[in-house]
Amino acid sequence: SLVCVVARIGLSWNTGVRTTFRVSSVLNRDVSNFGKKHLTDGRPDTCWNSDQGTPQWICLDFSAPVALSEIHLQFQGGFAGKEVRVEAASSGATACCRIFPEDSNGLQKFTLELDTPVERMRIVFCSSTDMFGRIVLYHLAVCGKKCNSESNSLD
Repeated sequence: SLVCVVARIGLSWNTGVRTTFRVSSVLNRDVSNFGKKHLTDGRPDTCWNSDQGTPQWICLDFSAPVALSEIHLQFQGGFAGKEVRVEAASSGATACCRIFPEDSNGLQKFTLELDTPVERMRIVFCSSTDMFGRIVLYHLAVCGKKCNSESNSLD
């Protein structure tokens, strides 16, 4: 069954996979109000707000290989990613797919077409609906299954 691999920073729901995050920037370096911790804190009134410029990105490192299948994003309208490149890597191999979110406040879900389990993922916002390139993201979830790290088979 599918589970949210990334549900809260540093923790995963039902998988035992720890996840660490990095982001390209934070608006005015104000991490207490707009930092990465707000991506997955479960609160509808907090967000990650990037500084201006493109591209912006979020990098996720998983403590064990995961087979990713979905990504969930919720932007602030007017500050959404227009073209998003999802890069996933494991043991030197890299896979890439593109998604095209709408300029909307609603939760958006995208299927990921990745063939192999990954240990690292980077979500690159190549362009933004904001003329200055800022991204405002209220919710991030990545769904999939934990894999056996020795054989890369699904648990």
